Amino acid sequence: MTMLVRLTGAAFAMLWLSAAAIAQDLTVADPQRAGFSAERLARLTPWYRSQIDAGKMPGAVVAIARDGKLATLQAIGTYDRAGKIPLKPDAIFWIASMTKPVTSVAAMMLVEEGKLELDAPVARYLPELEDMRVGLERVPQKRPMQVIDLLRHTSGLTYPEEGDDALHRTYAGVSTFRRDKTLADFVSALAAMPLLHQPGEVWEYSWGVDVLARVIEVVSVQTFDRFLESRIFKPLRMVDTGFSVPEAKLGRLVDPIPGGRPSLWDVTKPAKLFSGGGGLASTAPDYLRFCQMLLNGGELDGVRILAARTIQQMTTNSLPADVRFAGSLGQYVGPRVGTGWGLGFAIRTNPDFSLLPGAAGSFNWSGVWGTYFWIDPAERLIAVQMIQVPPEAGVAFRDAFRHLTYAALGVPQQAVSPPPSAAGFDVLKTYVGTYDFGRSLSSRDRQAPFPAFAFGGVGLEVQLTDGQVVVRNPFDGAPAAKAGVRLGDLLTKIDDVPLEGLGINEVLARLRGAPGTSVRLKISRKGEAAPIDVAVVREVIRQFGATARIEVRVVDEGLTVEAVGPWSVLDFEKGQPVAVKPLSDKEFRIDGGDGTRIAFVTDDTGKVVGAILNPGPWEVRAARIN
Repeated sequence: MTMLVRLTGAAFAMLWLSAAAIAQDLTVADPQRAGFSAERLARLTPWYRSQIDAGKMPGAVVAIARDGKLATLQAIGTYDRAGKIPLKPDAIFWIASMTKPVTSVAAMMLVEEGKLELDAPVARYLPELEDMRVGLERVPQKRPMQVIDLLRHTSGLTYPEEGDDALHRTYAGVSTFRRDKTLADFVSALAAMPLLHQPGEVWEYSWGVDVLARVIEVVSVQTFDRFLESRIFKPLRMVDTGFSVPEAKLGRLVDPIPGGRPSLWDVTKPAKLFSGGGGLASTAPDYLRFCQMLLNGGELDGVRILAARTIQQMTTNSLPADVRFAGSLGQYVGPRVGTGWGLGFAIRTNPDFSLLPGAAGSFNWSGVWGTYFWIDPAERLIAVQMIQVPPEAGVAFRDAFRHLTYAALGVPQQAVSPPPSAAGFDVLKTYVGTYDFGRSLSSRDRQAPFPAFAFGGVGLEVQLTDGQVVVRNPFDGAPAAKAGVRLGDLLTKIDDVPLEGLGINEVLARLRGAPGTSVRLKISRKGEAAPIDVAVVREVIRQFGATARIEVRVVDEGLTVEAVGPWSVLDFEKGQPVAVKPLSDKEFRIDGGDGTRIAFVTDDTGKVVGAILNPGPWEVRAARIN
């Protein structure tokens, strides 16, 4: 059996018709026709320019489309770090792990053709992997590793950099994952490695997608690069995507991050290893076409790559309910952060909070040097970011791209009644203060403050090393640091519960709790003979940077509003206080733009506790913080 999702006939017809009805126009940018505010979308350019001026990268290409219409495709900066060659929209970038969704699509094409089965043992196609054992003890597999495990990172395999324990260090010894070797060479050497986990039991980011690329070679009886070129790139007219950049196009290749290109990922040279997990170079226009095919339910410009029901399966959470999460990326997937995994993508599973942008059902992935995309089916929106920045810098760029895109979506103006008499000065004074919107700048991208981005906790970043919970980073000024917890400490117990055998998410769940509650940590510290007991009172910990805020003041007996956080907020600009006109004693409106309305919220005692922008179906809520 191929385990394809079975939709009802009516649901399948609706999916297909909705895709077929979209008229593709991915060549001429028109923000308003795509449903954006042109003025707010223009904020992309100065933000990226500020990062270029700060020396964080040479340039960026961003592409956004909605309803099959191009909203923007812009190149900012230069190809080179010397800042001499202006960047163009067809600039070529190494996209790293954004290769994985392409590999997943290739595999599902073979599934549809009946040549590959998702629930088949991988050893059916790669017999050399049949006898892989689990752990340093080399115990047998409870069930064979299946093809679906390769797609959803539950194979038991890993990447060497996902941890620093003995098993991960074993994977660092695989010497055949090199540009001058083949996928067959790599898989042959991998067969001698122990699996870290029993197949199907643990999500851990891994070489599984590279193994999947080798499966595709065996099943299709051709090299992986030729399969992609003939079955995906050529039909979709992805003219600049491949495992190396031809000499004639090298002038369009963006400079790498400082330190140069690692030999494994040097796309300036031909490859023998066609890495399904991270080998491709591409452009924003090419990847936009790939994403539009996915959003359309498998079709673009009359060319069908996959059936709509297959796309539905790939973009639905596929993880078992009892799966555990491990590795350095294990803290970014799972119910705790509202994120699941489909067949090739991270999937937003929770409508109230998630690390992923957009509505529930949105899906995305990124590359280690900052390339990034997401697709929001509810908004029929695609966003592609092409940059080359060091791995630790990528989060800030993804965060900014998300904010700036959703905040630029248009909000229909409402009819305005004749303004009443102005609210009294004493009433206006009650509205003065700062209002915090948290992580959301748009109703289309709702983010609750708990637990994804702000949470009650102690302020520790931890990792599992050789089965031990190691403190990697005590956040400055956070409760744990103030209580004396140090870098390198080993946590052995939380509230007298031993941590041995717990997954990273289970440890994090015990560290977190309501602000004001206490938690007891038992610590083993190098140089200390006896364990150390530390009592910590949890506080609100803000993760991944600052939040969006506005400040309301009374000026000349009227209200002004100004964005004061890192972002402009709808029609309210940073550094530009603007007067708002009364619609009632509690609601006001800005002239111009989308006519953003602001209404103030009071509690049972009449105290002003919050604000709402554009009350109604597009509303965004803020809490008053002073």
